[in-house]
Amino acid sequence: MLEQYEHPLLQVALDFTDIEEAIRVMSTLRDLPIPIVEVGTPLIKAEGIRSVGIIKALARADALILADMKTADVGALETSMAARHGADIVTVLASSDDAVIEAAVTEGKKLNVDIIADTIGLQPDVIPRRVRELYNLGVNIINIHSGIDVQRKLGIKGTSFRALACRIKNDLSNVIISVSGGIKPEDIKEFTEACVDIVVIGSAITKAPDPHGAATYALDALSRIIRK
Repeated sequence: MLEQYEHPLLQVALDFTDIEEAIRVMSTLRDLPIPIVEVGTPLIKAEGIRSVGIIKALARADALILADMKTADVGALETSMAARHGADIVTVLASSDDAVIEAAVTEGKKLNVDIIADTIGLQPDVIPRRVRELYNLGVNIINIHSGIDVQRKLGIKGTSFRALACRIKNDLSNVIISVSGGIKPEDIKEFTEACVDIVVIGSAITKAPDPHGAATYALDALSRIIRK
């Protein structure tokens, strides 16, 4: 599904724990052509899988809905659960057993759902090897991800992964790479020039004083790069 889109793309992450907050922000963004809307892990855990359907109903008809399940087991079951509630994309943990990855990929193909492997928790030096293994298992979309606790403790953010993204891209040109973790709209140019296909932005848009303005800024930055 994502292979059909012109890159780079913006993904807005709704990492709330209150569905009403997510609805409020999504309502302010619904007129914007945001390609990917992420129903974040905290929202799914707090409000349940139903939150995927609620956000899908609010988003533009042409937006892809990503359910950030971070699946570690029962890959087929969690993929089908998300798909039944309207998800177009589902995340699995890159560190999961190969059997979990294979089950998610197989179910995703049946349901026309893309599977993204999230590298959160993996050390950067092992990610290229794991990406090659994931690619051989049928995963061609990778999210290089620095989690919030790591950002706070070590100061490692998505902007730290530019060279790693290019290393992976040079090895596997067909792999679609997304990067997430503390990214701001003004970071977009350096990411898209560093082999990144999807820029994931969460609180820098959703918790900004003007979420609509912040998202518009990000989309405009991406549009200028696409036209080059």
